[in-house]
Amino acid sequence: MAEIKNYTINFGPQHPAAHGVLRLVLEMDGETVKRADPHIGLLHRATEKLAESKPYNQSIGYMDRLDYVSMMCNEHGYVMAIEKLLGVEVPVRAQYIRVMFDEITRILNHLLWLGCHALDIGAMTMFLYCFREREDLLDCYEAVSGARMHATYYRPGGVYRDLPDKMPKYKVSRWHNEKEVAKLNANRQGSLLDFIWDFTERFPQRIAEYETLLTDNRIWKQRTVGIGVVTPERALQLGFSGPMLRGSGIAWDLRKKQPYAVYDKLTFDIPIGTTGDCYDRYLVRVEELRQSNHLIQQCVKWLRENPGPVAVDNHKIIPPKRVEMKEKMESLIHHFKLFTEGFSIPPGEAYAAVEHPKGEFGVYLVSDGANKPYRLKIRAAGFPHLAALDEMVRDHMLADVVAIIGSQDIVFGEIDR
Repeated sequence: MAEIKNYTINFGPQHPAAHGVLRLVLEMDGETVKRADPHIGLLHRATEKLAESKPYNQSIGYMDRLDYVSMMCNEHGYVMAIEKLLGVEVPVRAQYIRVMFDEITRILNHLLWLGCHALDIGAMTMFLYCFREREDLLDCYEAVSGARMHATYYRPGGVYRDLPDKMPKYKVSRWHNEKEVAKLNANRQGSLLDFIWDFTERFPQRIAEYETLLTDNRIWKQRTVGIGVVTPERALQLGFSGPMLRGSGIAWDLRKKQPYAVYDKLTFDIPIGTTGDCYDRYLVRVEELRQSNHLIQQCVKWLRENPGPVAVDNHKIIPPKRVEMKEKMESLIHHFKLFTEGFSIPPGEAYAAVEHPKGEFGVYLVSDGANKPYRLKIRAAGFPHLAALDEMVRDHMLADVVAIIGSQDIVFGEIDR
């Protein structure tokens, strides 16, 4: 008989499926995992500490860099906490714009997750398909903020600016001739809302393509069905949220249970799983793509019919328009003070949470009356999921560790914040 020894091995951080700086120390019995010890890694962004040394309005850009796949959702949690302390009422149009971009962000997140998760398990084509659709949505980010990822678009009291009336267009180059450019620009002739509407009409067919490739795929099901099962009771005890909790069959979604912005005025469903395995979590996220698409369509319809302000008319919080700034002394002073000192917030504390693509993303803010936070604490959506990794991978094979990490959808920027 061959003698089988227990081995302790490193999984990551250089492993392609470790997604960044995760290092797992695995205790193996042959090919079976007996224990997993997740080491968070060294991405120390110190966001919470940095925010305590900066005026409130200068930390919005740091939020984008937490979970760098769900940029605007992070911003939403942060500006909501500030608005609670300030007692500011955000204009309705700004709230619709926020919801629309929250859902665009959810699609961006789930597409990257789906492409990478499939790639980890061995399906190459999905990665290329998902990134094809992400390209259009990143163009929407760029159209409103000038940046394709770290938008810094939300502001306490509204959003940075209204939606543009025209989309940037491709130009003839040595890579694209006139005929190709005309085809690329076909859906860019109107406003940003027209471009988004065009996307939402194409996207359901794309989701159907993803499902054709994966949902009934024999290899995909062998790799995900019955892997990493978490019961509903255990999911609650472990502090799961988002698709991880809904995959276990619990219909908890902050957009329905504790509505914020204008979610209570929109219609959508909460998809839930039945067994709480990797396959269920996949199905939940794919259905969320459809629901987000439906939500975006409702927002586009409303925004087309209802013009209005996109930020509060208070120059103590929102900078005056540049035209005003160049003509009026008061506006110039407001602008100068806002970008040097920022604004002060009355003493108090507030917690604001959003239904982030990965779960509940919360920001706990403590103010002592100064122009910067006394304390800022972030509840990262993925942190409890990573903490449960040991429990989820025990007695599974080494190859299943990859599938389970993939189904958790972890980004280390927010975990090692």
